[in-house]
Amino acid sequence: MELLLRLFENILLLANAMSFYILTGLLIAGILKQLIPDDFISSQLGEKKSASVIKATLLGIPMPVCSCSVIPLAQSLQKEGASKGAVQSFLISTPITGVDSILATYSFFGWFFTLYRVITSVIIAITTGLLQNRIDHKESVKAVESGCCSGCCCTEHTAKKKKEFRFREAFSYAYVTLFGDIYKALLIGLIFGGLFTTLIPREILEPLFAYQFLTYFAVLLIAMPLYVCATASLPIAAAFMLSGMSGGAAFVFLSAGPATNTVTMGVVAQMFGKKSLLLYLGTIASMSILFGYLFDTFFGKLEILDISTEIKHFTLLDSVSTLLMFGLIGYYLIKKRS
Repeated sequence: MELLLRLFENILLLANAMSFYILTGLLIAGILKQLIPDDFISSQLGEKKSASVIKATLLGIPMPVCSCSVIPLAQSLQKEGASKGAVQSFLISTPITGVDSILATYSFFGWFFTLYRVITSVIIAITTGLLQNRIDHKESVKAVESGCCSGCCCTEHTAKKKKEFRFREAFSYAYVTLFGDIYKALLIGLIFGGLFTTLIPREILEPLFAYQFLTYFAVLLIAMPLYVCATASLPIAAAFMLSGMSGGAAFVFLSAGPATNTVTMGVVAQMFGKKSLLLYLGTIASMSILFGYLFDTFFGKLEILDISTEIKHFTLLDSVSTLLMFGLIGYYLIKKRS
């Protein structure tokens, strides 16, 4: 019974630290969805130029798209004629640097680590895309289900009416569409974070964490196949750090995980081939370790983990937000079964 109470308390601590920021980030994402035209992404990235790699990365930062929803969007970009590099850059930057993920990262690790994560993720995404375009001398993107030649236009340029802002639709997209995509992964992340903190004593992990690069590679082996979205991976990373793991190793987990889960690997291999998949994984893995090492080397002494270890230190707003978040999770769990 005591063990269960500790587990519940640890899950609650993690939830209290991030719930308000997740709910706020989702609402901002819903508002952005209303403000951004439906065809904005494809119109900006539907071109076969290396410059689209940078554009894809930067456009991916504020996009209200989670790790689950980015896959069909990437496939549509490929059909629009975007280069391999642009699509891969979008796959990397969008789930890691979405508004909900940025705010949730801040809730655990503060602004410095959040900015470091965003900036380095942009660099990793651009580097991956540029390398892909550089070695891919022959563009392999073909028109899909159209039979159009390369000199004709395959897209209907019909004038679209400007969307009217509707808060109800923004609210629905935030807490129905987006939260419906991540609720299961979020719950799994909280449970795993709580289990890790509760069941694995710090003394057991300290020998592993003492070997810097061994920790990085161990984290990579855990993170890369794990299908946990950028937001849901945060409580797991926080639990790792509470057990003594360095900030750089936490960065490796948060950088490599969201962009390299098994589903994304399969999609990249299917769309672009195994060679492109190896480049995709190799660049993300090597640069994540590089930036993790640089963080530990220059900023390793910073106290970045900004989370209370006592429930009483959380505010009423934190508690209400957690109650709402778990209420939504429970609603979707019941809805799926019915």
